[in-house]
Amino acid sequence: MKPKIYAMIPARIGSQRLKFKNLALLNNKPIIYYAINAAKQSKCFDKIFINSDDKIFSNISKRYGVNFYLRPKKLGSSNTRSDDVVNDFIKKFPDLDILVWVNSIAPLQSGNEIKKIVNFYVKKKIDSLITVEEKNIHCNYNNKPLNYNIKSKFAKTQDLKKIQIFVYSIMMWRKEKFTKAYKKRKSAILSGKTFFYPLENSNPIIVKTLDDLKLAEYFIKSKSKKFLLKYDKVLKYKNFI
Repeated sequence: MKPKIYAMIPARIGSQRLKFKNLALLNNKPIIYYAINAAKQSKCFDKIFINSDDKIFSNISKRYGVNFYLRPKKLGSSNTRSDDVVNDFIKKFPDLDILVWVNSIAPLQSGNEIKKIVNFYVKKKIDSLITVEEKNIHCNYNNKPLNYNIKSKFAKTQDLKKIQIFVYSIMMWRKEKFTKAYKKRKSAILSGKTFFYPLENSNPIIVKTLDDLKLAEYFIKSKSKKFLLKYDKVLKYKNFI
């Protein structure tokens, strides 16, 4: 039997680093539009919801033809944890089988990639999934090396083990596993069989600051322009090109 899959696009009205960031315009559209559009284009959801602590987003949901859920005010503060938001939504809509968190501030996430991730999740029978960015780069934690040896010659970056940086553009849970873990320990973002899904190069941009917004604007506008790789003329003198 095909699982019932709901998409939830969380959108708090408050924001500490970039005021009203979900409604900030990006190429003349509110940031949240891109998450809604990608979710719709993926064609893999039975229902798509904006989940917010403010009714202002009901106007956005009507504008773009998706559902709206007004979460309790207590789940709208900057101290609110994702586990509690997810648990509240699952309790409100117990008919879903799989819940997909589509991040409202990840404007470069495409519908095709969402579809790919959801299909992967279902096929592999995963319980929880979070998108990550993989990088070949020297990395420390508490001033101690994670993926290189300080007593060896400095490793080439391509030879390093990749580190995974959480991106959160997509998170996903199977209802039964999440609910069971939440009841047991009051946390369940990572529950059951967990997988960290690496994103494509441009997608990891998450808009949290004004600089992030500027960078996302650049990427979106540059997509419509053809890029031609060029080199400095000195290479011609050596017959490299």
